[in-house]
Amino acid sequence: MRYLMAAAALTALVAGTGVAHAQSTAVEGRVDRLEREMRAVQRKVFPGGGGQTIEPQIVPESGTEVSGTPAGTPITDLTQRVAALENQVQTLTGQVEQDGYRLKQLEDGFNAYKRATDARLKALETAGSNPGASGGDPIIAPVDLGEAPARPTRPPAEDKPRPTGTRAQQVAAVEKPNSGDAAEDGYLYGFRLWSAKLYPEARRELEAVVTKYPNHRRASYSQNLLGRAYLDAGAPSLAAVAFYENYKKNPNGERAPDSLYYLAQALTKLKKPASEVCKVYTELDQLYGARLSAEMKTGVAEGRVVQKCK
Repeated sequence: MRYLMAAAALTALVAGTGVAHAQSTAVEGRVDRLEREMRAVQRKVFPGGGGQTIEPQIVPESGTEVSGTPAGTPITDLTQRVAALENQVQTLTGQVEQDGYRLKQLEDGFNAYKRATDARLKALETAGSNPGASGGDPIIAPVDLGEAPARPTRPPAEDKPRPTGTRAQQVAAVEKPNSGDAAEDGYLYGFRLWSAKLYPEARRELEAVVTKYPNHRRASYSQNLLGRAYLDAGAPSLAAVAFYENYKKNPNGERAPDSLYYLAQALTKLKKPASEVCKVYTELDQLYGARLSAEMKTGVAEGRVVQKCK
């Protein structure tokens, strides 16, 4: 009887050992798999290598062992390693996702900046892309105006006249012509506003003539005077655009020579290189030398001396 009981106990012990061994093998498989995943994630997060890895967050137990508590078994140790590895994989996966999100934001920002820059450059190129009516290419290339935008369709917001009583009275004092020719009347009214130094109001009238009556002889006058209104108001960049457009789009217009002359002045105020200003003077002399007034000829000669043109 005693031998039978001992045999039964030995059989139970062997069976328990087999179960424990099976559990240990299963856990070790999980550990191996998680360790391989962790190394793969670390290679993705730290592609440069150099030992940059994240150590498993396994904190050893502290304090003395309570009396009667059995020491940790291999299965318990493996379970702790599995938990630590799972936490580590989750942390690294979260970091990868955050890095991907930040990279996407950087790419979106760069693409937006590139689109805005391309649009601005295209607008500047379009402003000087129409060939002159007289045929042939101009001597001067499209003028580099830096930050100057294309000709605005209306005065900038800061230039809009404020509805003050004094300003309103000044504008009301300027007589509006009424000859029956809308283009002629618009130009003359803009000229009178410019003479009164009411530049925003003058630009509004002059732009209306250019837009509504581009084939009228006063369109050349209006576009040139529009540039002078910008120049007199201290906006040489916008003035240069207006002058260049008048010369480029309507080289046979009556004020095309004037626009080239004042374009050189605008470029000088913008502190552009002397070579650019001298090119404008050269083209002005070659194309319109016989049509220049005595005052303009004197101004060109003085300008060439100041810029040390050859």
